[in-house]
Amino acid sequence: MVTVVVGTQWGDEGKGKIIDYLAGSADIVARYQGGANAGHTVVFNGRKFVFHLLPSGVLREGKVNVIGNGVVVDPVALFQEIEQIEQAGVRVAGRLLIAENAHLTLPYHKALDTIEDKHRGKGKLGTTGRGIGTTYVDKFNRIGIRVVDFLDERLFREKVAIALELKNYLFKEYYGEKKLSVNKIVDEYGQYREKMRPFVANTCRFLNDAVDAGKHLLAEGAQGTFLDIDWGTYPYVTASSSTAGGACTGLGISPRKISRVVGVAKAYTTRVGMGPFPTESHDEIGQRLRTAGNEFGATTGRPRRCGWFDACLVRFACRVNGIDELVITKLDVLSGHRKVKIGVGYTYGGRTYDEFPLDAAVFTGCEVVYEEMPGWEESLSGVRRYEDLPAQARRYVDRLEELARTRISMVSVGSDREQTFRREG
Repeated sequence: MVTVVVGTQWGDEGKGKIIDYLAGSADIVARYQGGANAGHTVVFNGRKFVFHLLPSGVLREGKVNVIGNGVVVDPVALFQEIEQIEQAGVRVAGRLLIAENAHLTLPYHKALDTIEDKHRGKGKLGTTGRGIGTTYVDKFNRIGIRVVDFLDERLFREKVAIALELKNYLFKEYYGEKKLSVNKIVDEYGQYREKMRPFVANTCRFLNDAVDAGKHLLAEGAQGTFLDIDWGTYPYVTASSSTAGGACTGLGISPRKISRVVGVAKAYTTRVGMGPFPTESHDEIGQRLRTAGNEFGATTGRPRRCGWFDACLVRFACRVNGIDELVITKLDVLSGHRKVKIGVGYTYGGRTYDEFPLDAAVFTGCEVVYEEMPGWEESLSGVRRYEDLPAQARRYVDRLEELARTRISMVSVGSDREQTFRREG
């Protein structure tokens, strides 16, 4: 059995918490795309853990965690994260596998990421500067360095030298920056080679053998649907496939083996970085959502842009991903609003749209058609059963289900595991 968990907005939907929750019934948790720029936050026993590269299932004892070939791996960030997690009493050794054909993020990727975004001027994307996009560029340009290459010191040196022939020309002649040293990179990263070796495996074979043997695989992406390289708000997207289809290429499993796709959506909408966001609230509502929801990036600390739920986005995400069921997170953040709004369409150039338009000009310049519903005053943090939610909150969830045209199976009202519960019907 394979379950894929995917975000239906711009990321930060609470996927980490839902993966941690679902991991209780899984045997393996595998990450299929992204890099150290993404942060999944999980609260366990009152402690907050932020995962960047490690799969969110690492907090579940007895689960195997896999970093798939679709992920780009920064060795420095990875082992910093492992050290922090193990210092907190969570054992990683013996429970983590890294795909031998995953690509590495190296110093020149990070340097180029920052420099290139600065030189885009008005077209700046607002990247995190973690070298994710530039690593994927090298992967598709066929000068990338894979984990298996890194384990061979001679081959690693040879490939770094080839990559720096091009990168140093760009640094020096185009951007007027300092060149990077092959020897310095090889020597600096040598300390990670033997640390990484015990984790490296043919994860494609491991995962397929496990699924064929009846094991339950839980696959997680790093970003949401609208940061997907093909289906997101291009060019303000990530450099990989964050939709459910990315699980196949990013782990080496057949689409025929996917049993269930679970979508995660916030009860409102947030976005980090640049790019269009029609339901964004620039007034007191946006600030109120940001404060109540603690909407600051798990990796960067950047304040997230906040606004009302956009049903057109989520409905489109359900179609593209083939989502079987939705989980609504952070419903508790809406407590205290006398009225709540839902974006149900857009108008642009005299035309009405009831679905996310791939035309960037339309999505950037459109006006939102809102539907308004009664809000609720009650705090939801102590609710543990769906039927105990205030009637207005239940009506809100019912309406989201109608608009998304996808069953809402679970609701979350806080960051702890016990604050997630099933919704019958």
